[in-house]
Amino acid sequence: MSEAPGNEMPFLDHLEELRKRLFWIGGAIIIGVVIAFALLSRLDIIRLLERPILPLLHGQKLIYTHPGTSFSILLNASLVLGLILASPVIVGQVWGFLAPALYAHEKRVVVPVLVAMVALFLAGVSLSYFVVLPLTLQFLMSIESTALTPMIAATEYFDFAISMCLAFGVVFEVPIAILALTALGLITPQFLSKYRKHAIVVCLTAAAFITPGADPYSLFALAIPLYVLYEVSVFVAQFAYRKRQKRRAKREAEDAAESESAGAPA
Repeated sequence: MSEAPGNEMPFLDHLEELRKRLFWIGGAIIIGVVIAFALLSRLDIIRLLERPILPLLHGQKLIYTHPGTSFSILLNASLVLGLILASPVIVGQVWGFLAPALYAHEKRVVVPVLVAMVALFLAGVSLSYFVVLPLTLQFLMSIESTALTPMIAATEYFDFAISMCLAFGVVFEVPIAILALTALGLITPQFLSKYRKHAIVVCLTAAAFITPGADPYSLFALAIPLYVLYEVSVFVAQFAYRKRQKRRAKREAEDAAESESAGAPA
């Protein structure tokens, strides 16, 4: 049989442990943001983030209308990078809190799932930064009237770019979310296969929502990977569903054997 979770802790002990772990998580985030701020201020993150739009400015520069614009951009980028730097501590503390309540087979899949989450998030951010963001900017600026002079504010551009990259990173976590729902028994591979056509519409709608006003190239640059991720999710869900069914059948067989042993005459 699978190793059962350990003995349950009293409720107040759970709260005390949760408080301590939240304290470590908060400290890790603060330290991560400080390190990220120091690192990004040296690397000049603004020059890195402005690369997708530079070819479209025709020698001009992004403008700012407030003396604190550069600091605001640097702080927002530091918050995002700080969370990424603190993620090992966050995951470790969450894992330490949940591990005693997990079975052995559940613990074995945690590390691969975490690695997959990081890889998918980075893949989504990379796709946005290197492909979709330049295409979207090119389309949006190509339809501007010749009677207008483009004066792109730095704050608005960086908010747009960072939000899009983060949105892509989050959307690419779809296979992990579907895997979790399958493991919990809330959805089945049969359900996912049945609604494939609907998934195409959902992917196009999600892509249009994440890239508002984008050209068809940018739209499909997100919609196609989204649907590929959906198909990957169906495959992963089938694997998780079969494993879950095998464990259920094994438990039922063991329970039936125990019942027969208990009911047998001495």
